[in-house]
Amino acid sequence: MPAPIPKNEAKRIQVLWQYDVLDTVPEAIFDDLTELAACICGTPIALISLVDEDRQWFKSKLGVTLKETSRDVSFCAHAILRNELLIVPDTTKDARFKNNPLVTGPHKIRFYAGAPLTTPDGCGLGTLCILDQKPRQLRPEQKLALKLLARHVMSLLELRRSTRQPAAAGAGAGEKKKSRRTAGTAKR
Repeated sequence: MPAPIPKNEAKRIQVLWQYDVLDTVPEAIFDDLTELAACICGTPIALISLVDEDRQWFKSKLGVTLKETSRDVSFCAHAILRNELLIVPDTTKDARFKNNPLVTGPHKIRFYAGAPLTTPDGCGLGTLCILDQKPRQLRPEQKLALKLLARHVMSLLELRRSTRQPAAAGAGAGEKKKSRRTAGTAKR
């Protein structure tokens, strides 16, 4: 069952694009956090996913070859609706996911836990998530680790956003100066 659309969807999508991260190449710093999440939680699959209008795209992935999936089958689209971990111990017993092609098809996902990647102003962009092909539970320290690692992912995304915005603003200011010079030349 597809996740409901967040009430702040238009703003959330606009903010997501400000991070300028969708469809970028893999980066070791994100891959390290994904691998750490899988190691701490003992799962074969870990992802950093970002949910846009139609898909969830994987900034980092371990244990899968997919680059993205449709938003309609996205576990993470459900997780971004919350401010806390979404844990599904057995996907075959959860009404939201038991008929999901990622559960019933060749991937046979049986366990999902996702920590939302939430902006300072409350927009859920995606998740740091772990998955397994067998049902499982997380220990309290694993839950905490997943939350802390998600905060680190968000810190990296915020750093990316803050370093790109001044550069973009500077380019805009340069264009204004150039326009003024051009306009001044035209008057001569």
